[in-house]
Amino acid sequence: MSYTIKQFAEKIGVTVSTLRYYDKEGLLPFVDKKENGTRVFKDKDFEVLAIIACMKKSGLPIKDIKKYMDLCIEGDNTLKERMEIFLERKKTVQKQIEELNNIMETIDHKIWYYEEAIKAGTEDIHKKDKNNNKQIV
Repeated sequence: MSYTIKQFAEKIGVTVSTLRYYDKEGLLPFVDKKENGTRVFKDKDFEVLAIIACMKKSGLPIKDIKKYMDLCIEGDNTLKERMEIFLERKKTVQKQIEELNNIMETIDHKIWYYEEAIKAGTEDIHKKDKNNNKQIV
């Protein structure tokens, strides 16, 4: 089946301008075009766009996604380089997950803090020391 750029954008949940930008940046060399230049997307394009979206969401810059796409076009002699890109992405995402887990711990602590203070009707239950210095955060 084939899709217009608008149909394809709706199906994958991005804007038409995003797809045009990706095309302009060279991320969509696989997309067929009619003689008048209209892009024609096919079912097989969903997988490639899912990879592009994954890379983008992981924080990989467009220029590096373009490099990856270029390596894909070059073929099997770039398999190792392509794997290295994903190994680096994995390290980056693992670090992001650790950072988010630390953030979640802080959020969970503050939720506990306020739940307990609400139950007691005061923050005084969380006094920092015996000299009445309150923890203010």
